[in-house]
Amino acid sequence: MTTKAASESTEPTLGTDEQRALFARMVEIRSFEEAVQRMFAKGLVRGTTHLCQGQEAVAVGACAALREGDTMTCTYRGHGAVLAMGAPLDRAFGEILGRAGGLCNGKGGSMHLTDVSVGALGSFAIVGAHLPISVGAAFTAQQRGSGAVSVTFFGDGSTNIGTFHEAMNLAAVWRLPVIFLCENNLYGEYSPLATTTPVADLTIRASSYDMAASRVDGNDVIAVWEAVAAAAARARKGEGPTFIEALTYRFVGHSRSDPASYRPDGELDQWKKRDPIALFAERLIESGVADADEVAALRAGAEQSVAEAEERALSWPPPDLQSRLEDVYA
Repeated sequence: MTTKAASESTEPTLGTDEQRALFARMVEIRSFEEAVQRMFAKGLVRGTTHLCQGQEAVAVGACAALREGDTMTCTYRGHGAVLAMGAPLDRAFGEILGRAGGLCNGKGGSMHLTDVSVGALGSFAIVGAHLPISVGAAFTAQQRGSGAVSVTFFGDGSTNIGTFHEAMNLAAVWRLPVIFLCENNLYGEYSPLATTTPVADLTIRASSYDMAASRVDGNDVIAVWEAVAAAAARARKGEGPTFIEALTYRFVGHSRSDPASYRPDGELDQWKKRDPIALFAERLIESGVADADEVAALRAGAEQSVAEAEERALSWPPPDLQSRLEDVYA
């Protein structure tokens, strides 16, 4: 059976300001992750971190296609997705640092960033655990007739576990307004995709559920935006869920303890030639959206915003001991 094609992509309608904002947000996320990397090396971050350098275009393009009231869930490599939804830089830093001003008052940490006020329902440490959460959010939207859409980000490794198939099946049966967005970075933790998965094109799996599907260049922020905008439009019209496979690559190891020595020689260098930030900067200049000086100014402004947010977060105190008894069921 062939995969059912998604509806034709919507025509690009992003204006000059919107495109510049996409670029700035990608730079913010890259700078944020690099700052977290430095913090971890200094011993300021408890536990581990899973960074997303190289994958910024997926989160930024997808979240830019959403509107107020839509929701998102993501993996433990979810700093970028939460920031792309609009979570404040300083409060995200604060959470990772375990400070009282963090998104979850310093009690969630790197793998549990949540900001319900912007629709970020959480990043989840358990592989695939969040897919049913987005299905539930989509069911809520359907029952309330709100027109909201839920997006769930996950890696290629998640397509081999039970919750992926259960979530896809239920979403298809009930025609829920949910978008399954697979960030295929070619590795499930330390294992190349080919060693764990019998198909190279993961959109094939959507055919089992008669679900619309598309495959996009995950390093092209506009391509991601177009695919998610089209899927969101379908969902809002009651046409059900969509599976999107975004081909991308993480520049860093699986976690901060992983040197990624399992990668073939030269693979990282080849992917860095397709750095999504550099590619979009070239596109902005070539299309006349911004000249080289304006692109440099956007980059500098984004990096400055991150530096200032980092400084604020570092000044915050740890949570009060009494707070450990708050926000719990019992």
